Amino acid sequence: MALLDVRDLKIAFYDTTPPTEVVKGISFSLEEGETLGIVGESGSGKTQTALSILHLLKENSAVSGGEILYEDSSVAHASSQDLQRIRGKEISMIFQEPMTSLNPVKRIGWQIEESLRIHTELNKEERYQKAIEMMKEVELPDPERLYRQYPHELSGGMRQRVMIAAAMICNPRILIADEPTTALDVTIQAQIVELLKRMNREKQTSILFISHDLSLVKQLCERVLVMKGGYIVETGLTQEVFAHPKEEYTQRLIAAIPKVERNGK
Repeated sequence: MALLDVRDLKIAFYDTTPPTEVVKGISFSLEEGETLGIVGESGSGKTQTALSILHLLKENSAVSGGEILYEDSSVAHASSQDLQRIRGKEISMIFQEPMTSLNPVKRIGWQIEESLRIHTELNKEERYQKAIEMMKEVELPDPERLYRQYPHELSGGMRQRVMIAAAMICNPRILIADEPTTALDVTIQAQIVELLKRMNREKQTSILFISHDLSLVKQLCERVLVMKGGYIVETGLTQEVFAHPKEEYTQRLIAAIPKVERNGK
């Protein structure tokens, strides 16, 4: 049984008449400990797919068909209470731009501890120790000092590490990463991908990695889905898709990667 099972998922925007379907009946699964990449250009439906798993779609959009199962139980039709239990504890998410996800008036430590306040009975000192430990795990320097700082005092790469620490503090079984390196330079991108690989390896966290960048997917993910226009146009083991892409669209995406990156150097 897959940890996450998406079956014939459809998502529509309801601010047009008739509604605009942006995800058009896609199916995929995510196994325990697996790293799966969903790749495609802007507008392909990949981010809407990710957001739908935790009911984070905007008000003008909704799941219009299909099913999302976590451990064989429906998430698409889960109650608010069940979603509260799952979010952050079982399934966590990190986003493209930490500055819009982190609260600018709350200290870093308070934000990393948020899931602990919701899902555990730990006291203030225990939460502090957990937060410091997690900050060390994501390789944030001088965590005792950073704990008291605010988001604007950190670099982009450090803010993304804070987001990962906050997402991982309850040891979720699934981490959804939606374009987590887009706003970062190439060197920091590589560091964040290595950090996610280590989290997967050491904690057996399943990772659903959303990106428009096939080279990052190749570095991180065992398996890849290629999306275009709301459909999955190609899927397979990442190495096989790179070596023998079947679809012209996938071939174009791979051709667009700088040659040095394609060769893995």
